[in-house]
Amino acid sequence: MTQPHLIEFRHILDHRGALTPIEAEADVPFSIKRVYFIYDVSHGAVRAGHSHKNLQQVLIAVSGSFKVHLDDGKTRQTFLLSRPNFGLYVPQMMWRDIDNFSGGAVCLSLASDHYAESDYYRNYEDFLKAKGLR
Repeated sequence: MTQPHLIEFRHILDHRGALTPIEAEADVPFSIKRVYFIYDVSHGAVRAGHSHKNLQQVLIAVSGSFKVHLDDGKTRQTFLLSRPNFGLYVPQMMWRDIDNFSGGAVCLSLASDHYAESDYYRNYEDFLKAKGLR
């Protein structure tokens, strides 16, 4: 299984500002089938709290910052996302929690598949059982 890792996207800067292009299967290791934003998160709120059976994601802080906590059932890693030209690759079967949103933070998610409730583990114990750790 591929491990979570940061992806540095191209950062094109000139006197007019900055531009970061992101291309499926070139900059992101999958075909993008869904895009969504998380924003206006209440102070102290935690988002995510689930794992996906098959879906892969890249999470990007297009504005502000937040922390992403990833857990494979054995090891927990924390990533601070705060620059729009960096994305965090989150492979399948990785529990995730997102918190510590700054004011005005926007989390962009690039997902490898369409929404399907059947792809989710929403209970941590069920996730651990599926990984053979319980």
